[in-house]
Amino acid sequence: MKKLYTWGGKFADRNLTVSDLLENKGKKKFLQTTATNIEEASAAKEAGIDMLLCKSPFIDEIRKGAPDIFLTATVDLALFPTTTEVLNEAFRAMSVGADQIYTARGPHIVEMLSKEDIPVMCHLGLVPRKSSWKGGLRAIGKTAEEAYKLFNEFKTMESAGAFSAECEIILEEVMLEISKKTSLITSSLGSGLSGDIIYLFQNDICGEQENIPRHARSFGNILKLKNEIYRERVNSIKSFKSAVQNQTFPKSNELVNINKKELEAFKKLIS
Repeated sequence: MKKLYTWGGKFADRNLTVSDLLENKGKKKFLQTTATNIEEASAAKEAGIDMLLCKSPFIDEIRKGAPDIFLTATVDLALFPTTTEVLNEAFRAMSVGADQIYTARGPHIVEMLSKEDIPVMCHLGLVPRKSSWKGGLRAIGKTAEEAYKLFNEFKTMESAGAFSAECEIILEEVMLEISKKTSLITSSLGSGLSGDIIYLFQNDICGEQENIPRHARSFGNILKLKNEIYRERVNSIKSFKSAVQNQTFPKSNELVNINKKELEAFKKLIS
């Protein structure tokens, strides 16, 4: 565990630093997942996950569940559209506990943030919110020309000052070759094992939805448990409704009764 001083002016412990990731590039694989609440953050920490990613408004909550895990905060495209808003939110996020800022924006935004010494994770390969430009949701790098264009995008982000990149649905062989020639810390989301970080969404890992992406795998079945909890909730409410209609709720032992003498006195007072 490393000691550091945060952008918020507080001493803190961290399992990893930016320097650690750079020193271990190409030598060690790190694991990253998402967290949307305290429970997910705490579970990831207990399971031994190295890195977490959350939306920037949730940092305070995530830090309660995982106070010392390296945390990447995403600055949402739609919520913070202007350069000023992005910069303000990035500073705020870093001051309340983020270790890195993720943005799906272009190199001009990456450069703006990096000039402020903010570690920046860019997004390369498939960027789902921009998938219309790619003809839909699909793997990237299927032709030599497309792979070379992607390689140049990595270089552009390097020049802009990016520290790392979320590499989504890039063909495995292409990702391997790019990984050898980029200084970016690469986080592989469906792009094979050549990334410095292997990344999956926690809801996919834990099996919280019926259909998961092809690149993901469920190692649990929380959806089944949630469905069971839901049915139990519905059945409980139905039983409550039935008990009231049948006048079996409440029972005498579920009520508090007034002393008969006091009841009679009360009746006289309101008569």
